[in-house]
Amino acid sequence: MALSKIDPSLHQAKKPDWIKVRLPSNPVFFSTKALISDLRLHTVCESAQCPNRWECWSGGTATFMIAGDRCTRACGFCAVSTAKPLALEQDEPERVAEAIKRMKLKHVVITAVARDDVQDGGALHFAKTIEAIRTMDPTIIIEILTPDFNGKEASLQTVIDARPHVFNHNLETVERLTPLVRSRAKYRLSLDFLKRARDLSELAGLKMSTKSGLMLGLGETQEEIFQAMDDLREANVSVLTLGQYLRPTAEHLPVIEYITPETFDLYGKIAREKGFTFVASGPLVRSSYHASDFNPHISH
Repeated sequence: MALSKIDPSLHQAKKPDWIKVRLPSNPVFFSTKALISDLRLHTVCESAQCPNRWECWSGGTATFMIAGDRCTRACGFCAVSTAKPLALEQDEPERVAEAIKRMKLKHVVITAVARDDVQDGGALHFAKTIEAIRTMDPTIIIEILTPDFNGKEASLQTVIDARPHVFNHNLETVERLTPLVRSRAKYRLSLDFLKRARDLSELAGLKMSTKSGLMLGLGETQEEIFQAMDDLREANVSVLTLGQYLRPTAEHLPVIEYITPETFDLYGKIAREKGFTFVASGPLVRSSYHASDFNPHISH
């Protein structure tokens, strides 16, 4: 189903009280913003209009988005710009490491736009960033959130060889809605991608955790949510995030439903019962929100 075929009248424009976010007043927020600007870096916090950026930046944390801020895909939920990307910046890994050093982070999250214009999908750029961070401080927990690299085995191997502690690739939505929500992505490919990431890490002797996330409120049913959980467990994913989809602009997919905090609590309980070792479930949860709450305490 094409985005243009969605009935805009389905959108629930009025946000419930539990979605509202306080605006920043903490000086740490502004110093974090200045540091990111000074080092010419991008964050998913800004590019994806994350509702938690005020809280995270006020706490001195940020999720760094490498490989530019122009994505080669046009997913129906995402606020990141779709445009022809610029060339990869070779010094970006070192600039990310410098930002992490200045912010004194102990758990970092690195994500990227989809770079289908590059042969390896940007995998080597991920690896170089991981290496730059580890060179700067070998004790930092490194979490990455990758696109699917079009399922290329060599790209996945490149990233695994860099030894991240947490490997995250978001399923985003249930199988039925995937063609509508995720441009060029495939539900089963993402599941296979996550399973292969776990398998490759085990072959390399790494105790790497795999992680994924779902957005709710796009019109999925409870049965479909539970099936997606089962599919992720079948792929040996151990960490799960569940959050509310929020429409970034009127051109994006409508919010069909606002899920209550109580329902998110229930889904979190069910996910734990299904065997996920760590679950973050709530209206404002995003894949990197409070990521350091799950700390694998792994030394590679």
